[in-house]
Amino acid sequence: MVPSPLTGEAFARLRETRARRPEEIAGALAARRRREVLADDGRLLVVAADHPARGSLGVGSDPAAMANRYDLLDRLAVALSRPGVDGVLAAPDVVDDLAALGLLEDRVVVGSMNRGGLRGSAFEIDDRYTGYDVASMVDAGVDVAKLLLRIDRADSATASALEAAARAVTAAAAARLPIMLEPFLSRWENGRIVNDLSTDAVIESVAIASGLGASSAYTWMKLPVVADMERVLEATTLPTVLLGGDSSDQEGTFAAWERALDLPGVRGLTVGRTLLYPPDDDVAGAVDQAAGLVHPTRAATPTR
Repeated sequence: MVPSPLTGEAFARLRETRARRPEEIAGALAARRRREVLADDGRLLVVAADHPARGSLGVGSDPAAMANRYDLLDRLAVALSRPGVDGVLAAPDVVDDLAALGLLEDRVVVGSMNRGGLRGSAFEIDDRYTGYDVASMVDAGVDVAKLLLRIDRADSATASALEAAARAVTAAAAARLPIMLEPFLSRWENGRIVNDLSTDAVIESVAIASGLGASSAYTWMKLPVVADMERVLEATTLPTVLLGGDSSDQEGTFAAWERALDLPGVRGLTVGRTLLYPPDDDVAGAVDQAAGLVHPTRAATPTR
């Protein structure tokens, strides 16, 4: 694994800034060098790290893999240092840490909005907007918004979740802020939410999510890679990024991404645990491999 660019002194400064000079955090985020969302080749690779804010700390067989914030920041620092990585997706706490550490220069920042549907909670479908809102993202200089939408026809909380998502899309369009929607048809099964990853279910979720809000001009889709992705991409004209998930089959996952990245409308990847916590713990190697798929002319030679 490539050593982290961070040091104990960097973390000490971060703690001191948070305790004594918190105003510097917002200043660092607002003053950072910004760039266009899409790279010159029209593609985008974003590393996702908004899982902890929803109480989702597990990776594979380790239920607390993402619990150590210093380890998570080390892994993000490695990922953001690699050629071909365009940015990060996170809730405000992680974005603030990264900004204070100076790791967001020339990087796209995607702000996670609804983290209130805590993993495993009875109210998980009622995914409240407890993170960024559109106004705060515009003020902070966040480049893209992101929301998660689980649709369960048997759970009445879906109605308010849909309404809240529609309001967020409308507000983002009014602010000319791109917004990624991550929709799923979901159901309760043995006390937990299960997402339906059949091709037809993903297509239906795309149709529902695409129609939310008063304008779709700034709406993007963030979709899982499923069987027959050609049909999925035929369901929308919206820019689409592929999501990752917690994958135990690293080789199969990368092969599926490679096939899907060639489909019309696909702009790149937004992936978290598969890159930050790979089975061999080689973050740089996993990130370089993904970057080679998204930006074949920009990425470094994989370290594997």
